Amino acid sequence: MKVSPDPSTDAFNKDCPGREVFDHVTSRWGILVLAALRDGPLRFYQLRDRIGGISEKMLSQNLRVLARDGLVERMVEPDIPPKVSYRLSPLGQEGSAPLRALLDWIALRAPDILLAQSRHDANLSPHS
Repeated sequence: MKVSPDPSTDAFNKDCPGREVFDHVTSRWGILVLAALRDGPLRFYQLRDRIGGISEKMLSQNLRVLARDGLVERMVEPDIPPKVSYRLSPLGQEGSAPLRALLDWIALRAPDILLAQSRHDANLSPHS
């Protein structure tokens, strides 16, 4: 007899609560925020500068979501003005490792992927 997976932990189930976290972690900016923090804490402006193309609004939204998920921690130093930095929580450290490996693989294989895209697009030309 086949046992059905637990719907609360089966990412293929539309009602799995993990899907929301999956969306946060693998979003365009979520993966880059987590990967950028992998090497240690960064201030907001350092994160913004590290992640080319992210607006301050999107960075702020992603940091709030990832903090709510328990993946990022916000640290405030009581200086004047206060210094705020962000770091991965232990849970975020664990989750960022495979994401970083994925980014490394994409960087390594980007030429092959671009070549495949060019070949594919050439086969879709209107004259074929």
